[in-house]
Amino acid sequence: MNLIDRAKKMITVPKTEWLAVDAENSTPRSLLGSYVLPMAIISSLGILIMGLLYTGNWGLQYFILRTLIAFIAVPVSFYIALYIVDMLAPGFDSEKNINKSAQLVAYSNTPAWIAGFLSFIPIIGFIILFAGWIYSIYLMYLGLGPLKKTPEDKKVLYMIVAFLVMLIIGFIVSYILGRLLLNSLGYGAYGGFNPW
Repeated sequence: MNLIDRAKKMITVPKTEWLAVDAENSTPRSLLGSYVLPMAIISSLGILIMGLLYTGNWGLQYFILRTLIAFIAVPVSFYIALYIVDMLAPGFDSEKNINKSAQLVAYSNTPAWIAGFLSFIPIIGFIILFAGWIYSIYLMYLGLGPLKKTPEDKKVLYMIVAFLVMLIIGFIVSYILGRLLLNSLGYGAYGGFNPW
């Protein structure tokens, strides 16, 4: 399935799309190349567009660096999160399967990544980003049953823990990259955060 079809179906018909995903044999590496990196480009372009439209006092170089940070943070966070989500699985009576964890982490982030692209829109950009995160949480909830075989009574807690882990990992990776890249070029403390 191509990227656009998968993203569209994850957003419009997620219950049936998770069943299709479960039937696929994807690996973390194959998902990285076919889905995560292209979505990282799409998501991080929102920051670049913001820089082109509203450069202000920061200058375009600052927004280019923030775009680079956001782009790098996605695959790094993806790999860390999928291993942690998989390690957590037995604690929630769920199937420990690294490939299924990779699918869950990659595809459940679809709305957040698309919202990241649209975040440049004045005023409503933040609302779109927030809505993307909320919908990503819902997608993860829906995916736990088909992919991780999570029992119904454990889904909510597993979803909350997994999403918090992903959020914290995204924050830490973005912060470290920001400190390294922006501070080294004289921009001072990095205050931005793009959790995917």
